[in-house]
Amino acid sequence: MKKITTPLKPYLVSLSLLTAFVVSSGFADRYFEIARHLDTFASLYRQLNNHYVDQVNPGALMQEGIGAMLSSLDPYTEYIPESELEDFKMNYVSKQYAGIGASVFNNKAGKVIISEPYEGFSAQKADIRAGDEILFINGVSVAGKNSTGTTDLLKGQKGTSLSIVIKRDGESKPIEKTLTREVITFKNVPYYGLINDSTGYIKLDKFLENAAQEVRDAFITLKAKHRIKGLVLDLRGNGGGIVQESVNIVNLFVEKGQPIVTQKGRVSDRDVTYKAVFTPVDAKIPLVVLVDKGSASASEIVSGAIQDLDRGTIIGQRTFGKGLVQQTISLPYNSLLKVTVAKYYTPSGRCIQAMDYSHRNSDGSVIQISDSLMHEFRTRHGRLVYDGSGIYPDVTTPEISYSNITNSLINKMLHFDFATYYRNTHPVLPAPRQYKMTDADYDQFLKFIANRDYSYTTRSEKHLQDLKKQAQKEKNFEHIKKEFEALESRLQENKKDDLIAYKEEIKEVLEAEIVARYYFQSGKVEASFKDDAEIKEALKVLNNKKLYADILKGDGSYKIIGKPKSLAYVKSNNSSGSEN
Repeated sequence: MKKITTPLKPYLVSLSLLTAFVVSSGFADRYFEIARHLDTFASLYRQLNNHYVDQVNPGALMQEGIGAMLSSLDPYTEYIPESELEDFKMNYVSKQYAGIGASVFNNKAGKVIISEPYEGFSAQKADIRAGDEILFINGVSVAGKNSTGTTDLLKGQKGTSLSIVIKRDGESKPIEKTLTREVITFKNVPYYGLINDSTGYIKLDKFLENAAQEVRDAFITLKAKHRIKGLVLDLRGNGGGIVQESVNIVNLFVEKGQPIVTQKGRVSDRDVTYKAVFTPVDAKIPLVVLVDKGSASASEIVSGAIQDLDRGTIIGQRTFGKGLVQQTISLPYNSLLKVTVAKYYTPSGRCIQAMDYSHRNSDGSVIQISDSLMHEFRTRHGRLVYDGSGIYPDVTTPEISYSNITNSLINKMLHFDFATYYRNTHPVLPAPRQYKMTDADYDQFLKFIANRDYSYTTRSEKHLQDLKKQAQKEKNFEHIKKEFEALESRLQENKKDDLIAYKEEIKEVLEAEIVARYYFQSGKVEASFKDDAEIKEALKVLNNKKLYADILKGDGSYKIIGKPKSLAYVKSNNSSGSEN
């Protein structure tokens, strides 16, 4: 074959110039479009303020415009004006303020009630209790105030004193107390300890500043003090936070250099892969991560990496499915834009984002990514996992579902009211793990609610009422009225038995609320161990070395995790299990 010797340089230069022209032309067109729309928007805003028949509020009008614009994107892209900056920092950076360390709420009568004093802070040290009614703060009546207004009165400068007058059931006179405001810092790890003699437990509530350090400190303490042989990391209900904190937490359990998460945005030059950069605390100890539908974002980075690297077992329910990364950008006048800049991908290459905000229905509603668009990936040991639907656990447990009667008792705060009564009439309580509500205690609860409203409507009753309306519409009701009333009466009789039929379920709810009155959140966590389905499953896995190994190797039923319904349409992607 004859060798072609025609020089390519002139053609390459011409191609480069053409490409540059097309790209620059594309950018110019886009920036012209942006400038044109900005000019139109500014003109419209100005003319409305100048000519609308009624005087408009310029700030409110602009806020509406911004809100409408952002509502077309995802719910995590937000504008934060200066007035909301402190709340933003509390939610996304560090939960810290100066106060007495107690939360409040308005009950149905409009009274301001202490819902929870935080252990170790001024309110708890002054023996202010959940259920106490606040009457005055520094001489100012809270009558008619909502919980936000009351909280504002409780907050103030660190070190300042505060007078509070409360009313407590069982006390004939109001109680006045003087407290000192202190910095209230919420821990990322509200509790850690032992489930049994050999198994450690760490509850992680959020991924704000120092989350990884708190987990590290708890883990090292459990290893040094108790020589644990297995660990349960509880991420249930954890909605996420700072990405770097999640990366550093995974690093506690995996070897240096392991990939943890990759961020990919519209501009590929800004894509980044986060790897473990520190020596782990323990890369071998058997590990279980607990998740549920409230586990999102950073929680899914941790559980996804642990699963993809076959480092531990995930137990619980499918997670929320938030695979989007946000960044804050400073705007004029001390405002911020929190904007989604990337999607994140677990070590196997999957993005777990469940909702598709870029392709909405015609009515603007958001659609979930369909099974047919999901792809198959492999963990390090070859287990099959899928993108587009959160993190599926290796071992699934049923979601907690309460009966109608239990939900009614909770919604009407009768469990809270009874715990208040119980605390005020029982000075001491056994340790959280030892406390068990007796039948006598439950009978006391039944007497307590005897004259209170805990009514509810069952699904059967709703269907019965629908039948009545339809029969009346068709003018047939009189023919079935007698049978209808008999059935209605029978359903009411069955409901009266629900307090007995669901006794054990109701007792669990009451026990948790009662224990919290004496031992606060840490006690509530410990008391839950005996009835917690995920904890029981975690112990079952950790106590069976073969089962734990089978899960991580993908033996038998553990080979496929979260198989989509329409698997026939799922195409294999990254099937070799290579890293990003």
